[in-house]
Amino acid sequence: MIAASAGPTSRFYISQRLKLHYADWGNPGAPPLLLLHGGRDHCRSWDWVASRLCHKWHVMALDWRGHGDSAWSPDGSYGTTSFIYDLAQFIHQLKLAPITIVAHSYGGSISLRYAGIYPDHVKRIVAIEGLGWSPKILAERNAKPVEERMRAWIEGKRVRAGKDLKRYASIEDAADRMQEANAHLSPAQVRHLTEHGVLSNEDGTYSWKFDRYFRSWPPYDIPEDDVHRLWSRITCPALMIYGRQSPASNATEDGRSAHFKTARFEFVDNAGHWVHHDQLELFMAMTEGFLGEP
Repeated sequence: MIAASAGPTSRFYISQRLKLHYADWGNPGAPPLLLLHGGRDHCRSWDWVASRLCHKWHVMALDWRGHGDSAWSPDGSYGTTSFIYDLAQFIHQLKLAPITIVAHSYGGSISLRYAGIYPDHVKRIVAIEGLGWSPKILAERNAKPVEERMRAWIEGKRVRAGKDLKRYASIEDAADRMQEANAHLSPAQVRHLTEHGVLSNEDGTYSWKFDRYFRSWPPYDIPEDDVHRLWSRITCPALMIYGRQSPASNATEDGRSAHFKTARFEFVDNAGHWVHHDQLELFMAMTEGFLGEP
């Protein structure tokens, strides 16, 4: 495996009064390429991908609000519209449009919605399992009456508010937890992801950087029909990548692929949800082939 680079420069921007962090691999004269991580992850999870792309592209990677080294939402709310705005502000403030995006999971979901809102702002997009919850899960949730969904959200946040911050005695203990969550990761990957994914507490223990309130699924989201409309408005070439060992629903079988006009769906063997970690070389070959020359 190619080692991760020595590291990018840390930079910040402001969105909705929050100080949000991003990593910048330099090469500002090259076309911009933005890497967007998934939920409970961080921007340095892209180091291996960035090190392969930064010689031809101006590579940057965001830490979403409530993640990595970005500020946490002061009211503990993490609705998708706030993330879409944060992405829109980043591209607007740095004058990056039209931009190329490579995104994973929740980051894919947000970037695909953005690409439907501003079709002319996205040049190409690669989304790794970025369509969100399956139609089956959404249908089961939406079948519940609004008062039940609201109660679940309120009570779920109360539970998280009452819990002490999860602490690990050492980075090794935190790394063991990460390895447990993804058996495909190598020891070197686990160590790197853990070192950048934890903060050191005053008592010498370690905790994950992400805000646990992010796990409280808001009772409302953009309606499905509106999300489908945004997908249908995407005009740039799009590559959708899935791992065959992932629990994610197959978008070519559940009907979601029909909402895209320009998307190609690919499936990777021996890979789970984190295809870019589980099969880095294959992922890079697919991605670089799709992106072509900047």
